Amino acid sequence: MKSGFIQNGYFLLFTFITGLFYFCFYMVALSFSLSLSFTVIGIPLVTRVLRTTTTFIQFERTQTKIYTDITTAPYDRKVTTEASVWAQAKLELTDRRNWSAVFWLMQKFVIGLVSLVSAAVLYLVPLAFLLAPLLYRFIEMNVIFMQVDTFAKSLLVMAVGALLAAISFKLTDALAKTIGGYTASMIRQLNR
Repeated sequence: MKSGFIQNGYFLLFTFITGLFYFCFYMVALSFSLSLSFTVIGIPLVTRVLRTTTTFIQFERTQTKIYTDITTAPYDRKVTTEASVWAQAKLELTDRRNWSAVFWLMQKFVIGLVSLVSAAVLYLVPLAFLLAPLLYRFIEMNVIFMQVDTFAKSLLVMAVGALLAAISFKLTDALAKTIGGYTASMIRQLNR
């Protein structure tokens, strides 16, 4: 199933939103819980924060499947529930996969910034160029070194906009597949 142009745009914007959320959540939650680690509630709080990685990775997996049709292996993580709170805390804190998952999820912020800028360029620029015959009378338009002040120039800009829209269609599909590949790679690395 091929992803649509609008669906890829949603995925790019959603990648920015989730990346921003993961970055802020882990920065605040880990900073707060680690600063309280000298108290009784600090270590259990850190373990609860680290347990969220499973939920977020499953969400990323589902989001990738819905928007890009890339199927990834499930993220299997075994949680011991019979052990005492402190034994579970030790297991959670020393599990390399927890910290790797936090690192991978926080990297989504950088990917999200790239996808936000890409979405703005790949969607808004062709749209503005396509609307040039309607807009050139109301706003001052300059494309590279040419001022768009006549109807003929606006038609030329509109033709360039049509070409850019065709290129954007292919680039957004490739970018969405690349971001989906990042999620698949993340899960593959964490399942090792």
